[in-house]
Amino acid sequence: MSHLVKVIGAGLAGCEAAWQLAQRGIRVELYDMKPGVMSPAHTSHNFAELVCSNSFRSDDLTNAVGLLKEEMRRLGSLIIASADSNAIPAGGALAVDRERFALLVTEKVKNHPNIAIFEKNIATIPDGCVIIATGPLTSDLLADKIASLLPDSEMLSFFDAAAPIVTTDSIDMNYAYYASRYDRGDADYINCPMDKDEYVAFYEALISASCASVRGFEDKLVFEGCMPIEVMARRGEDTMRFGPLKPVGLKDPKTGREAYAVVQLRKDNREGTLYNIVGFQTHLKFAEQKRVFGMIPALRDADIVRYGVMHRNTYLDSPKLLDRFYRLRQNTDIRFAGQITGVEGYVESAASGLLVGLETANELLGLPQFAFSDETAIGALALYISSGSVSRFQPMNINFGIIKPLGAKVRDKKKKNLAISERALSSIGSLLSNR
Repeated sequence: MSHLVKVIGAGLAGCEAAWQLAQRGIRVELYDMKPGVMSPAHTSHNFAELVCSNSFRSDDLTNAVGLLKEEMRRLGSLIIASADSNAIPAGGALAVDRERFALLVTEKVKNHPNIAIFEKNIATIPDGCVIIATGPLTSDLLADKIASLLPDSEMLSFFDAAAPIVTTDSIDMNYAYYASRYDRGDADYINCPMDKDEYVAFYEALISASCASVRGFEDKLVFEGCMPIEVMARRGEDTMRFGPLKPVGLKDPKTGREAYAVVQLRKDNREGTLYNIVGFQTHLKFAEQKRVFGMIPALRDADIVRYGVMHRNTYLDSPKLLDRFYRLRQNTDIRFAGQITGVEGYVESAASGLLVGLETANELLGLPQFAFSDETAIGALALYISSGSVSRFQPMNINFGIIKPLGAKVRDKKKKNLAISERALSSIGSLLSNR
């Protein structure tokens, strides 16, 4: 009798989990509420929609997320392969054409012979082996059902936001220039310099601008990695200049000097007709975004084709609930994947789906579990999520701090991180060679 797994949610984690199962001969029923029901943050009918940035962050092995992506490549990740196929220039980062990326993932998943698609808003948890990958935007009905399984643990939440996207031909290049920081790599970013007076006027307008109403939102509940620009600004006049508006390493070709502050724009599609404003996640009212961001000289007449929005993210108190395979300890037929588990970021979300898909297939097929160790990024993330030693659980991006340290001391940070990455990839290689 063939095995069947029901996957709820066709985001990054759900698609990755479904793909890994299907590739190993497991029948998959993939349920997604779109297009019948759309969350406040979704606009596309495609699977694996990127609702915030179009960047999968650094691709360097001296960076933990670069290591995680390379592990996923070697493990046959659908999400990373699709991102690589739709990469657009972004310096040392892996950024993608978000529409082409989502379309490729959708086509791959829909055309797999072992995956059946159901456009349905699931309000109950099905019987049998289930992977819940509904993300931080889980519907209220399903969230209530999940919460009913967790009598001793609450559903936690935080808020994050998306940045605006502008058309390239509406950027005034008389006040902007192409460059990469420190001239590293190609000139992949449009840089919009500001002098001190322009910056101070922008700052003062930003901290006094009107925000959209978001139920339950408080500044203290934001995720630091996706902090709204106006929340950041309230922490002090110079906070943005040490964050997304940092001018260091960016010399204005007109003056030969670094400006007081620099707003960076990153390409959002392959044609280069759209750019997103880096670090400008926001929940300002749309009219205020047009007014305040229009105070940046190069963006005075910018055509904003997608305004920034904020949404509430729901996640589990996972260390109390899940094991290292993302299974619910009290009912191992129920597994979770993606940001609902408390992993944070596109890559981390897809990585959890990959691990759940692989390990669920191994379990159903009677094969040994991979049980990735904390020497690997994918294993360290799963162990962080399931560790009962975490006193105050919060969403976490992958970082070298949760990966097992080297036995020997290495003073140079980049050399140390590279050695950790090489050890991790060797571990992945050994696991695969033994299959």
